[in-house]
Amino acid sequence: MVKTVHCPQCEKKVPWQDEQQWKPFCSERCKLIDLGEWASEGHRIAGDPENTESLNIDEYNPSDYH
Repeated sequence: MVKTVHCPQCEKKVPWQDEQQWKPFCSERCKLIDLGEWASEGHRIAGDPENTESLNIDEYNPSDYH
């Protein structure tokens, strides 16, 4: 019997097989929708806020990070 999971985007059942190209998503469309949600910060991982100072782009020097 093939194990199935639910697509995180549309909840459609997806077979958990090596041949399933987009697993755990049912399609490329659902995968791209989910990626867009992460990129637009619609999805977030909960955690403590970082104590960071705002980075002023005018003061940014890449050589400081090497």
